[in-house]
Amino acid sequence: MKTICLYFEIHQIIHLKRYRFFDIGTDHYYYDDYENERSISYIAENSYMPALNALQEMIQQNGDYFRVAFSLSGVGMEQLEMHAPQVLEKLQELNETGCVEFLTEPYSHGLAGLANEESFKRDIEKMSDKIQEYFGKRPTVMRNSSLIYTDEIGAQVAALGYKGMLTEGAKHVLGWKSPHYVYNCNMAPNLKLLLRDVNLSDDISLRFSNTSWEGYPLFADTYINNIAACPEQEQVVNIFMELSALGIAQPLSSNILEFLKALPACAKEKGLEFLTPSQVMDKYKSVGAIDVPDTLSWVDEERDCSVWLGNQMQREAFNKLYSVADRLLIAKDPRLLQDWDYLQASNNFRFMTTKPSNWNIDRGIYDGPFDAFTNYMNILGDFISRVRTLYGGIDNEELDNMLTTITNQGKEIEAKDKEIERLQAKLAKYEDAAAEKAAAKPAKKAEPKKPAAKKAPAKKAPAKKAAPKSEAPAPAPETK
Repeated sequence: MKTICLYFEIHQIIHLKRYRFFDIGTDHYYYDDYENERSISYIAENSYMPALNALQEMIQQNGDYFRVAFSLSGVGMEQLEMHAPQVLEKLQELNETGCVEFLTEPYSHGLAGLANEESFKRDIEKMSDKIQEYFGKRPTVMRNSSLIYTDEIGAQVAALGYKGMLTEGAKHVLGWKSPHYVYNCNMAPNLKLLLRDVNLSDDISLRFSNTSWEGYPLFADTYINNIAACPEQEQVVNIFMELSALGIAQPLSSNILEFLKALPACAKEKGLEFLTPSQVMDKYKSVGAIDVPDTLSWVDEERDCSVWLGNQMQREAFNKLYSVADRLLIAKDPRLLQDWDYLQASNNFRFMTTKPSNWNIDRGIYDGPFDAFTNYMNILGDFISRVRTLYGGIDNEELDNMLTTITNQGKEIEAKDKEIERLQAKLAKYEDAAAEKAAAKPAKKAEPKKPAAKKAPAKKAPAKKAAPKSEAPAPAPETK
């Protein structure tokens, strides 16, 4: 039985405000609150809520036959908490059905995986904590920002205990191979990989309402027939997209939600099933490793990271931001850490792209890539100044030594904790074995008491012979 794995991502851009060079050192608030509230309220009303209601209806109509997965960025969740809490409430309702899985992704929706391993690790763990807080379960599958993946990133994620990742089924990586199988990381064989079907995903998210597309109009039965027509031995078709595709990229007037709601019935007729990513990974074994030495993503034709780091401006901003990453690992200021999350968001770098394929990108307040770069660097200048102020003039060498000491201490504590856990497990094993042995051994029967031996009668002491009576003395002779 062929499997469909359907997944949606939810992320919200944090809009920065106009920030002049002369604001550096005097204004530490960097955000356009009006635009943030306006944009997320619009998306929630025209995409998130209608789409989630449709998915809820699909679960109610199809029971546990229909399953779907989501991931959310932490910065996006913060915006939802402030301006559209109904979206999070609806996701919690979906979670209660048992037909939904939540994946983890970097909290900031940033590019830390390409720059700083410790920052990447903290970003992932922070997001996993938030998912557990909201939905009661810690994710076991990871999805990096924009499906960014390399062999090294896979190894880092595997080291954190995740059993799988999602990434792009790019042709230049797969070659002759099909994306319709489960693969594994080249550097960490235990980490399974699900690869997005580019064409089938983009048919919905990019082309559905395009009247000049040769596949227009696309009907649910036609779409499912295309999946069922795949070679019989192929295992899983991964359809991954942003949730905002339903209502924003493809307007509600295009009947995109009616198309979506018809999919389960059509799939059931063709003998297909829906599973979440972790269920797919549990069901299917890997057919082999995928070698990804260079960065892979789901953006643009190149499917790489050139949209964020393709020109000198982007690389300069990126390197300057992560030059203070190690310092932020020991920072405790909540406001500073929140700014760190927001400034890492990948859209800040995408606004600076000069790629011809992105000429029509919505840059918000910016007139072009150079304007976006200037504004961001002004904000970054103020942010880095605040970070350095925390350390009271400590030079880089001294700070690096301190960070190294803290890192080494953390590793020693982690190693000792693992040793304690190992010994506790070993002790528990011995105790269980002793208890089983004691339970299996029959109880020792009490020996019957022997009757008390009769005491021999005490021997009578021999009677003493009476002493012979002394004869009376003979009478004395009479005297005359």
